[in-house]
Amino acid sequence: MKALGVLLHKELHATFTSPVGYAVGAVFLLVTGYTFSLTLFFTKVANLTYIFHQMYVLLVLLVPVLTMRSFAEERRADTLELLLTAPVHEVWIVLAKFLASLLLVLGLLFLSGAYAVVLGLYGDPDWAPIYGGYLALALLACLLVSVGMLMSSLTENQVVAATTSLGIFLMLWFADAVAYILPAPFDLLCINLSLIGHFTTFVRGSLFVSDAGYYITLSLLVLFLTTRVLSER
Repeated sequence: MKALGVLLHKELHATFTSPVGYAVGAVFLLVTGYTFSLTLFFTKVANLTYIFHQMYVLLVLLVPVLTMRSFAEERRADTLELLLTAPVHEVWIVLAKFLASLLLVLGLLFLSGAYAVVLGLYGDPDWAPIYGGYLALALLACLLVSVGMLMSSLTENQVVAATTSLGIFLMLWFADAVAYILPAPFDLLCINLSLIGHFTTFVRGSLFVSDAGYYITLSLLVLFLTTRVLSER
């Protein structure tokens, strides 16, 4: 655990001193803030359903930019081999990079919580969809960050890592769209792999263990695969 703390401190310093993180954060907060203001002004409805779906899209588009340099930059600069030869298990390296990127995303979600505060002060919102929406976004962030890191560990080209991550996110997003042309049991598999399918139930205020298990299980599986990729180098 001491090794994880040292590595996490290093990754947090790299993450929060990088202009990429601040650029992504600025885009995320400006777009969601603008949309929230317009939605509240025109609809005068105290809910964040539309904002949550926009955050979902923004995370799919922006997380690859955050994670593309996780391992690709290390490989390009020939510092990954030095890191792997240190007396530190690969799992701590993966967890440190994962937590650093995840904390940045969670920080953005925390700042966006100001929208919920505004609704609570000036309206009477239904809090179940709001709590569910933020929980869904946090779980989604875990999965997106882990997949982005896996793609970054497979290449030294950051653009390739980001593009591949985005492609996988879009495939998972629209997985349920191809279910209707596939025979059983592949149709059910595609439906269960759908990112948006598991996300919308939270936003509606319905919390199911199966939906949370989807994000948690896939995140752990991808982190395991990332660790295996590093251990085989």
